Amino acid sequence: MKLELYMFDTCPYCRRVLNYIAESGRTDVELHNIHKNAEDRRRLIEVGGYEQVPCLFIDGKPMYESLDIIDWLKAHPQV
Repeated sequence: MKLELYMFDTCPYCRRVLNYIAESGRTDVELHNIHKNAEDRRRLIEVGGYEQVPCLFIDGKPMYESLDIIDWLKAHPQV
């Protein structure tokens, strides 16, 4: 399963998800900072439909809302 988190550093909701990832020790989430990479920002808008972060792509399908993302990550622990 491919997990990609689209985020930026100063977003408080992104920080919530990033803190959970760090605390849980997950290493399977690829980070994409949309303020540092124009291609990542373009893909977020193209695939997700708009520029909202955090956005977790799960095998290419977007999921929004920090608490929903954390709940999903908890329900699907790293193998």
